Amino acid sequence: MSPTPATPDAPVTPAGPPATPLDEAPATGSGQPGERRRFRAVLALARFETHDLLTQIQILFFFALCLGLVVLQMVRQEGMDDYPILNMVDRDTQTVPPLFALAVLVCANAAALRSRKYGTVHQFDVLAMDSWRRTLAHILSVVPFAALTALLVLARYTREALKPGAIGHGSLGELAVGPLTVLLAGVVGVLLARLLPSSFTPILFVIVFYLAVVVASELAGQGKGWAWQWLSPVSLDSVPSGDPVPSDLLGRPAAWHALYLLGLCAVVACAALLLSGGRTRAVKAATALALATTVAGVIGQVPRDTAALEEARKVASETPLKVQSCTKYDGSTYCSFPEWNGVRDDWSGVVRRARSLAGGTAATRPLTIRQRIDVTGGVEQDSSLTALTTPGEVTVGTHWGGNRVPEFAVGVATVLVTGTEEATTGELCGDARAVTIMWLALGADPTPLATFRDVRLDDSDKGSAVILAPTSGFSLGADQTTVVRELLDRPRAEITKRVKTHWTELTSASTTTAQAAKLLGVPVPKEAEKCEE
Repeated sequence: MSPTPATPDAPVTPAGPPATPLDEAPATGSGQPGERRRFRAVLALARFETHDLLTQIQILFFFALCLGLVVLQMVRQEGMDDYPILNMVDRDTQTVPPLFALAVLVCANAAALRSRKYGTVHQFDVLAMDSWRRTLAHILSVVPFAALTALLVLARYTREALKPGAIGHGSLGELAVGPLTVLLAGVVGVLLARLLPSSFTPILFVIVFYLAVVVASELAGQGKGWAWQWLSPVSLDSVPSGDPVPSDLLGRPAAWHALYLLGLCAVVACAALLLSGGRTRAVKAATALALATTVAGVIGQVPRDTAALEEARKVASETPLKVQSCTKYDGSTYCSFPEWNGVRDDWSGVVRRARSLAGGTAATRPLTIRQRIDVTGGVEQDSSLTALTTPGEVTVGTHWGGNRVPEFAVGVATVLVTGTEEATTGELCGDARAVTIMWLALGADPTPLATFRDVRLDDSDKGSAVILAPTSGFSLGADQTTVVRELLDRPRAEITKRVKTHWTELTSASTTTAQAAKLLGVPVPKEAEKCEE
């Protein structure tokens, strides 16, 4: 009987144990055998873990919350939002990511502890993938969430930067803080799973970290060292507040802080790999590089050349003309810090409107618009600027848009009527000049009555109140308020003609409010009231 011939479809079984999907690939050239296949296996596991994290309720909820907050920031419409200060916007992007970072920390920790939770740790002993490579996969799985955070940050910043009124420029180092905070939180979650494998560890860590931040914030507020501020992932004064200042006066080591955070992420990741048995030459080299990067970031954040920074702030506060550029529009000079050069056209528009309502020489009198700040007590603090004594000089601040526009108009009108900003300090009670100033500031406004309320400290349009201005402002009595309201209800051309005709009397300190009402053709108030002090 002849033997049966072998069919071409019959499988040929090689000698030795059967291969598994994670076995090492044979060497196909130079380099370590199977290294590429091992790395592809790590990436495959990382993709699986990322997909699993995306199904976690905490991740979805906090990402949706952060997305909602960013969208709310982007769609809000306020006057000053039309002129965003980009060196404040970049730091404002750091306020939302910590919420998402908390969820990433907890969920990454839970993912790394999944095998303990379901009692499958012993099954890893029969797999070809090393324990430290599985830890690496968990670390890589949180990188996409840092990328998602970066997209939110870029969307928020780009929206503001593309506005026509955007002022200054942002910092890449400041923008990187949010995504790096999320990355650091995820890596810390994996490290805690290897260091203290318990589901309660992340909660205890968050509580301890929060208490440490509170204590550090208190110490930083007392001026007890830069370390309390800059060794925190998010700088304790990252939330912008107060009056904006030029970028070069901030003194923030943003790039070094971003490098410090990047190094810290790498150090924590390497620590997790070492705890998982990854004591290979590559991991040890990466650990050394990560430590060097972190140390470099820490050293870079150490304050240096503080004397030069303080001198620059002093010059900007006391003699700003030394660091400003000036240009002329319609005979008036406009001086600003370089980052605000694009806003000078808007300032000139306010001056032009106020002049169009003035009479006498005020309609053509040259003014000097000077941008001023006061950082002698620290940057980005709400400071009160003193009134200028030089004739024809008008103060303008670093905020623009919204209520700042009519407040600047009050400052311009004040100088057109009285000659100097200082002349309004306690000297306009009961005379016609206050009425004239308010008409010049509001007469050409499209919504004069609403704007009138905006420039009053109490947001009303009745009774006495303090009128806001870039410097000290002045008090407006109830009788003067009544006259101003009457003027704003009348046709603009009619009142403008009367103001120009009686300009000399209306700008005289001896003319009373009642006399001004008669000159302007509006009812005389029944009785005068004292202005607020």
